[in-house]
Amino acid sequence: MTPDVLADLVRVAAQDVLAARGLAADALPADAGVERPRNPEHGDYATNVALRTAKKAGVAPRDLAGWLAEDLTGRPGIASAEVAGPGFINLRLAADAQGALVGELLAAGEAYGTGDEYAGRNVNLEFVSANPTGPLHLGGTRWAAVGDALGRVLTARGAKVTREYYFNDAGAQIDRFVASLVAAAKGEPAPENGYGGAYVADIAARVVRAEPAALGSPDRDEIFRRVGVGFMFDEIKQDLHEFGTDFDVWFHENSLHESGAVDAVVQQLKDSGALYEADGAWWLRSKDYGDDKDRVVIKSDGRPAYIAGDLAYLRDKRARGFDLCIYMLGADHHGYIARLKAAAAAFGDDPAVVEVLIGQLVNLVKDGQPVRMSKRAGTVVTMEDLVEAVGVDAARYSLIRSSVDSALDVDLDLLVRRSNDNPVFYVQYAHARLASLARNAADLGVEPGREYELLEHPREGDLIRTLGEFPEIVRAAAELREPHRVARYLEALASAYHKFYDSCRVLPMGDEQVTELHRARLALCVAARQVLANGLGLLGVSAPERM
Repeated sequence: MTPDVLADLVRVAAQDVLAARGLAADALPADAGVERPRNPEHGDYATNVALRTAKKAGVAPRDLAGWLAEDLTGRPGIASAEVAGPGFINLRLAADAQGALVGELLAAGEAYGTGDEYAGRNVNLEFVSANPTGPLHLGGTRWAAVGDALGRVLTARGAKVTREYYFNDAGAQIDRFVASLVAAAKGEPAPENGYGGAYVADIAARVVRAEPAALGSPDRDEIFRRVGVGFMFDEIKQDLHEFGTDFDVWFHENSLHESGAVDAVVQQLKDSGALYEADGAWWLRSKDYGDDKDRVVIKSDGRPAYIAGDLAYLRDKRARGFDLCIYMLGADHHGYIARLKAAAAAFGDDPAVVEVLIGQLVNLVKDGQPVRMSKRAGTVVTMEDLVEAVGVDAARYSLIRSSVDSALDVDLDLLVRRSNDNPVFYVQYAHARLASLARNAADLGVEPGREYELLEHPREGDLIRTLGEFPEIVRAAAELREPHRVARYLEALASAYHKFYDSCRVLPMGDEQVTELHRARLALCVAARQVLANGLGLLGVSAPERM
């Protein structure tokens, strides 16, 4: 019995109790509130539904809890229901009801953990979107891992997700990058506010090889812009692909200006009155839509401000049919939350069609000290540096497992350690251990059984209940946009499995006869392996067969 099924059962029982006592049916909350207690001695699950219902129903919480516990005790699948504290109810499941989850999980297979609450939602997920002026640094690398995992989680719960990378290939930063390439090609130092690092010289040399006459051409800067920025794009795309993150759409900011989309949006907003003129510039009435101030869209010199491209880009996304546009931006973009929501409102949209996630900084540490190890960028650590140091799996997992709301220190020493202190090793080792067990079972001719009611050991129950939490974990990860919940869950699952394995012998030893309990435990192991594989797949991390 999964927690969702148990919650439905508790709610039905509560409805029956209210009806039998002549109490208001609308007093019952929509969610029965079933969860696992911190102390397993209190039961398999607990519910506070009586506490949340009693006041509105006009009865004492412990009285309502007592009536509900009495009703639940007589229902199939419930071994006992006991009142605790001011009105909590501790529940213990019957062995057959608890073990039935194993069969349900095995039947679902790779689909276990999926759902349909986002079915019909067309989601544009924009992440990384780093300026093409250098290799991806750790901040962009974090978004590459987290954004890809979020896309997988949303897809698992029914959404149609388009992963999109927004290339900022217009504006002053690109101008400085081009000037830096030209200087490097001429053997000169980078200009003031330009870009240094060996990668600039590498790209410049490639431009000269591709276009030998570039330096002497009257179109020199345009050639270096077109070819050099193109080479940088290619490197970013290749690094992302090797990191396991691929995009459906590579959108170029410059296309919005060249196509006339920016001009069209500005005119639309002028016509609707969302823009007004002051001091020779055109301003968006963004304060009217919840922003902290109005924003300049067209400067007094007639040039578009950066927000002009943002407005055209949002309009383009909506025109492509996306009903939810998620932007994953860096720590220095906090002001974009209100700005982009105001932009949506200015177009007459519900601001809820825009969501902005802000990711905090990432630091690499070794021996407790910050690391500066970049060979190419000189002053920052890049995606390539991190992957070279610890590998793709460890890099992705370490960047996903913490909430993006907080700054993250990535410990290099820990991530190269093949021990249980290393979270990714701990989880992957559990899967590899289960794969080894499956091979040993096959060698012995032992196949999984279906006598799940035999799984009565406390460690078996703990593992089963942990497996039962997976669908809710994935649902919450999608709803809250927090894929780190999946990683933390996998660590808890690996712990539950290791404790089970240390307490419960799965395969017979020596001349010991194979029993139905062996087969039932093997089925439980197959189920645990499936969930570990499903969860690692949501993170874009491999599930190794051997380690």
